[in-house]
Amino acid sequence: MLAGINSLLRAARLPLLALADAQAWQQAHARWLRRQAWVAAAGALVALLALLFGNSLLLGFVLMSAVLFSAGLGLPVLLDAMLGGLLTRSRSVLGQWFLADCRQQLPSLSLALMALLLAMAANIGVGSMTSGFRQTFNSWLNQRLTAELYVSPQDPTQAQPLQTWLSQQAHISAVIPNWQVAVQVQGWPADLFGVVDHTIYRQHWELLESVKGDPWNLLRDGDTVMLSEQLARRLKLTLNDTLNIPVPNGQWTPRIVGIYADYGNPKGHLLVNEKHLLAHWPQLSPFRFNLRVDQAAIPPLVKQLQDRFALDDNHIIDQSQIKRWSTQIFERTFSATAALNSLTLGVAGVALFISLLTQSQSRLGQLAPLWALGVTRRQLMLLNLGQTWLLALLTLAFSIPLGLMIAWCLDAVINVQAFGWRLPLQVFPLQLLQLMSLAILATLLASAWPLLKLYRSRPADLLRTFASEH
Repeated sequence: MLAGINSLLRAARLPLLALADAQAWQQAHARWLRRQAWVAAAGALVALLALLFGNSLLLGFVLMSAVLFSAGLGLPVLLDAMLGGLLTRSRSVLGQWFLADCRQQLPSLSLALMALLLAMAANIGVGSMTSGFRQTFNSWLNQRLTAELYVSPQDPTQAQPLQTWLSQQAHISAVIPNWQVAVQVQGWPADLFGVVDHTIYRQHWELLESVKGDPWNLLRDGDTVMLSEQLARRLKLTLNDTLNIPVPNGQWTPRIVGIYADYGNPKGHLLVNEKHLLAHWPQLSPFRFNLRVDQAAIPPLVKQLQDRFALDDNHIIDQSQIKRWSTQIFERTFSATAALNSLTLGVAGVALFISLLTQSQSRLGQLAPLWALGVTRRQLMLLNLGQTWLLALLTLAFSIPLGLMIAWCLDAVINVQAFGWRLPLQVFPLQLLQLMSLAILATLLASAWPLLKLYRSRPADLLRTFASEH
């Protein structure tokens, strides 16, 4: 409806006899573009203010909406300026006509090109965020799930005999116990984990931020804690701050020495050394044992655990099973993304097709003089296709930085406000190349039917345009 109002307003301001004059439309479009440039600048200002002063999910969406709004309105302004600049530098008569006529088509094609820009930017932004999240998530899983087998006792009384038996098995290279307590940290639910000082954490548990020195030594020796990124953001805590943790005999205030990623966990996550945890919960027993064991020894070990301790599948979990389950959840979560991306690109292609088809008949008036001067129909088709491709390729070129900006908004603003974690911005050149190829194919398909109509047009159709002018 807004698109229709835009065209109606420009038509209402034209003289009645000028409605069929493409040059009059182009001049009216130039005046409209000046107003549109100011509106686009206002949208960019709103985006800047939301970025500088925004601290909520709502303002994150305002930021992304303002960026898209400003870019969409600014595209025709940029295209018109670029074509005007190229026109002043062109020395060929046919080249000047090519650029001038291309510029004259902007009023009728600008909405379709804006749709193409926004569709491509959304594809690039969402695709980059999804692929980056997949890569980051898989890397995080590989770092976090370093043990080959995870065994949990059925009840606390079984923990000690289970640990003793596991420690006696020659094919198990390491038995790493874990303790867990559910706590409320400054009003937020969280799980407090006690861990032993082991190289598996030092080598594989990547920290996003840490204090100077060796944070793992500080965790082992001092009254310290590490916590997840989302919990740190929710509580507005940073390194060297103290954290109030309720314990049976009062409050515990350890110092923060490290912050780590914990993707997909709606609850807070904290790490302390098991000695400090057991000092406050002395009756606590391990809730899980992480086992380092050769893959070939896992099946017989599982059989022994089931026979000796009556443990079911819920208490014996293979590393590969956890990774497979986690990956399946991730893929199901983003399964609709690819379909939506294809749909938005398809809608943009349809919009471009309708715009080209709508103006195909009026294009004969611009092409007939060239035909009369000796330009063949094949050359006319190539010129027409070149104009469409020039506008489309310029639009696609603008969509790349816009798409990366959308990806940054999703990774650094929306994710942080919605989930509490920030994803690193990653660029995937092959993905960009694939999207560009699909967009070029959509442009080619959109321009195929109007070109076919031009190819099938008879010389009489071209001559008739001259007769209509007299």
